[in-house]
Amino acid sequence: MKMDKEKLPVYEPKKRVGLVVVITGPGKGKTTAALGMALRAVGYQMKVCIIHFIKGDMYAGEMDGIQRLSPEVEVHLTGKGFCGIMGDTRAFEEHRTGAQDAIRLAREKMLSGTFDILILDEINNALKLGLIDLPQLIDIIDNKPLLMHLILTGRDAHPEVIQRAHTVTEMHEIKHAFREGIEPQKGIDY
Repeated sequence: MKMDKEKLPVYEPKKRVGLVVVITGPGKGKTTAALGMALRAVGYQMKVCIIHFIKGDMYAGEMDGIQRLSPEVEVHLTGKGFCGIMGDTRAFEEHRTGAQDAIRLAREKMLSGTFDILILDEINNALKLGLIDLPQLIDIIDNKPLLMHLILTGRDAHPEVIQRAHTVTEMHEIKHAFREGIEPQKGIDY
């Protein structure tokens, strides 16, 4: 079935506001939700920058999938992998250096005037792990351009980050295939 989008009304808010959106919690789907917002934004010809703070040392399907949305979406894999878990052999300082590079890049992209949406994937984890510092993240939130949307993902969002956000969603796990002994599946888990 082909959609005739020209016949569909498009809602326009009376006042545009650049939102701070936090997607947190122990359940699956935080990054996927943020990528869904990127997909939606591209439909409106908006420009999106995604910076991964933890992921980046292992292939995931969204890497190539999101590249298909280029040039509207720009992706940066700055993470060094999961810090301190899943057989991680990197020194903490190596993880911290990657996250510090990511926070500098986030500030640069945020202030460039190029992007409508900035997604900082797993930044809440980076903060919790001490890879970035709370004042650095608060500075990003407090100094984002007025109309830019800022999306922050990852478990354990800090209370001050939650307080500053306009929208906060917490993902809760009810059941997960991994707990049933099923390995992660392509296209669903990575």
